[in-house]
Amino acid sequence: MPIRRFGGHRSLVSYSQTTKLSYGYKKMNSSRSGYRVFSANSTAACTELAKKITERLGVELGKSVVFQESNTETRVDVKESVRGQDIFIIQTIPRDVNTAIMELLVMAYALKTSCAKNIIGVIPYFPYSKQCKMRKRGSIVCKLLASMLAKAGLTHIITMDLHQKEIQGFFNFPVDNLRASPFLIQYIQEEIPDYRNAIIVAKSPSAAKRAQSYAERLRLGLAVMHGDAHHSESDMADGRHSPPLSRTTTGHTGLELPAINRHKLPFPGIELPMMMAKEKPPITVVGDVGGRIAIIVVRPPDFM
Repeated sequence: MPIRRFGGHRSLVSYSQTTKLSYGYKKMNSSRSGYRVFSANSTAACTELAKKITERLGVELGKSVVFQESNTETRVDVKESVRGQDIFIIQTIPRDVNTAIMELLVMAYALKTSCAKNIIGVIPYFPYSKQCKMRKRGSIVCKLLASMLAKAGLTHIITMDLHQKEIQGFFNFPVDNLRASPFLIQYIQEEIPDYRNAIIVAKSPSAAKRAQSYAERLRLGLAVMHGDAHHSESDMADGRHSPPLSRTTTGHTGLELPAINRHKLPFPGIELPMMMAKEKPPITVVGDVGGRIAIIVVRPPDFM
């Protein structure tokens, strides 16, 4: 009986035999293992982090070139095939935040058009995470950045200590929000001999929740600094009052609704109270810090 052939050749090695092949002991060829690791920029911090990750994994760093054109446009050239592989992009955020974002977007889109299976962004500090709430007539920039990353081709993000946990809801793909607190707590316990005499100090009331977490794990007291308000968090006097100030008010310190719309309102002649402007109180410390080691906890955007 003739043998029916469905292809140009028949395989002489069974599947069970191919799975026993070895690709080396010292340095694994990650292209055959199904994933690659790339660095999104050539800064010292990003290159060092990418090298440490690849050394720990025992794989080679992906070959790519990221550079700026003469007109500051970002160009990315991937020097090897990534078809059908899981790609990890290491991207640290330097002082030039917008350039780092464009490098990440352009590289993700380049890998997407090169038929990568999954693109995972490793971003230790997620930029624009502080702009996750509506401020006056501003915008929620963090939501915009999440949409841009998804459009560029990212399918997963690994980050650390988001400004708010609810930011994960801005993304339509999985987000791993890792915590750095276990490593910092271990550092405090090992490097500060008399850490039992320390106190955890929150630099601002908004950092009190994070500081409380450290204080509970270290079994220490808690103090909060109040009065050092940030410009981005406060309502500055810029003329954008709502409702607007009344121009003609006689014998009343409040706000009066415009007379042109009084006949349309169910209660004509209603006067609204005057809006009180916020004032920065003098800086004070709530808690006993005398003679103790102060460990100050700040939010990530405060020291970037």
